[in-house]
Parts: sequence; structure tokens; C-alpha cells
Amino acid sequence: MPVPLHEQIRADIEAKILSGELVPGDHIPIEHELTRIYGCARMTVNKAVSALATAGLVERRKRHGTVVAKPRVHSMVLDVPDLAQEVVARGHAYRWELVSRRVRQPQKSDPGEQELANAGRLLEVHGVHFSNGKPLALERRIISLATVPESANATFDQNPPGSWLLLNVPWTEAETRIAALEADMETAERLQSPAGMACLMIERRTWRGTDPVTRVQQIFDGSRYDLFARFGHDDFRTRTVR
Repeated sequence: MPVPLHEQIRADIEAKILSGELVPGDHIPIEHELTRIYGCARMTVNKAVSALATAGLVERRKRHGTVVAKPRVHSMVLDVPDLAQEVVARGHAYRWELVSRRVRQPQKSDPGEQELANAGRLLEVHGVHFSNGKPLALERRIISLATVPESANATFDQNPPGSWLLLNVPWTEAETRIAALEADMETAERLQSPAGMACLMIERRTWRGTDPVTRVQQIFDGSRYDLFARFGHDDFRTRTVR
């Protein structure tokens, strides 16, 4: 199915923002200029810019045009990392193993799933992240098909859904919860560790503007993964894979 022109325009501008070509405070071309560049109607351009504003990537200012927005301050401890890239950056061999994938309706008894589904269906993906041939983390993820319909065509048999989402559906807000737990029999078997082993659990939800994107739970082998955060005015550092 061809991608609508307003989505192409949105994606082009978004890519420039995420790559750093456009930084907070930079003006994006006025709508009249964008209609000339893309050879389209002003309504098409307006729809693209409105989508960027809804996602929190740009701000529309009266008499000052549209500028790239400053990053929001999130009430979270950690950034949203790409686990595959983290493992590779440590000089380790990374592998993702898909356990199951299915499209389903949200559970009526789970308000969080109802909110994530946003009147649509959910894509549920289970898998295992490996580092140097050893299981590092279990992942249980659900994705909103209402917000990310293109994920229905992604098999995730080679690459993990987290990496795919970071590349294709950049988040604007995130919420993270961290807890410790003991591995039950299923978790211990998947991680090839003894039952009762100390594990680190990270649960995360992300949004794109006001639209919910995904909810994920990752359970790590506590002996091979820890967290490190350094906070400053503009940035912070996160994790360590051992």
C-alpha cells in the first residue's frame, strides 16, 4: 500500500529532527515553502505538521512559525535503550530468539491493555535476548496496532521489536518501573539458570504524543546485568551488560 504524501512529509521532517540535522529551536520551512518542495496542497502539508506537533516534536508559535520542540522532561530513571546495540557495543555477540507472536484483543480485565489497544487490537511478542550465546533477558511485549499498524507486517523473527520500534516509531514520552524478583521455573528455564535466582525486572510503557505505543516487561539474569545512571543538566547514562 502506497504511503500517503502527508506521512512521507512527516517522516522526512521527523528524520531530520531525530538525526540532529534540525535541533530544538530551529525553524522548519513554512507551509508555503513545503508545498513548493513537495508539490502538494497546503492541506497535505498542514496535516503532516499537525502530526509532528501532536507527537511533541515541533511547536507552532503564532507569528514565529513552527520550531523544533525541546525534549520533554520525563519522570523516569532511565532512557529507552536498544538492548541489541548495547550488547554489540560491549563487544559481545547479540542474538534474538522469537518464542511466540500473535495478534489478539485486549483483556477486558486489564485497564492498561484497554488503554494501550485504543479501541483496536494488540500484537503480543515473546522472545529471548542472548549475549555471547547465553540468555540475557526474557521479553514480553504488547504493541498497539491502532498506533503502530505497520507492526502487524513485522515478523520479529530476526530482529527484536524494541529495535524495530525505536527505528520506526520514535517515542515522545516513557514511563519505567524497576523491581527485583526471584526466577520462577519457566523464567529459570528460559534463562538457563537455577529457580529462585535473583532477577532484575524492567517494565516500560511508551507514548507517541498522546497515543500509547507499547508496554514491555524484560526480566534479566541479575548476575549478568546491572544499572548505572549518571545525571546532569542535559543527559544521563544508563546500563551495563556484563
